Amino acid sequence: MKLVIVTAVEEFQKDVLTLFKKANIENFSSSDIDGHKNGSSILMASSWFAGAKSGNESRLFFSFTEDEHINALFELIIAYNSNLETNNPIKAVVVPIEKSI
Repeated sequence: MKLVIVTAVEEFQKDVLTLFKKANIENFSSSDIDGHKNGSSILMASSWFAGAKSGNESRLFFSFTEDEHINALFELIIAYNSNLETNNPIKAVVVPIEKSI
């Protein structure tokens, strides 16, 4: 069993849910998050509201699941990202679990 963590911009939420379903990951959790990219200090300084929140509304999904489902999910995410026209791909990481209860 491993922990898979997926992040995506809010607009891709339904797509991520579809990818989880296709990968047979039925049990997962999600949360709203703000995604940030470090911008150029010159661009940020010239902003009218330089101190204003500049994050993107994003979603974080995670699931404790088996390797076979994670492998399927990664293949689906790679295919999905290859067809994107934006600079906001779905990102995923896998964390091994040493102990669980």
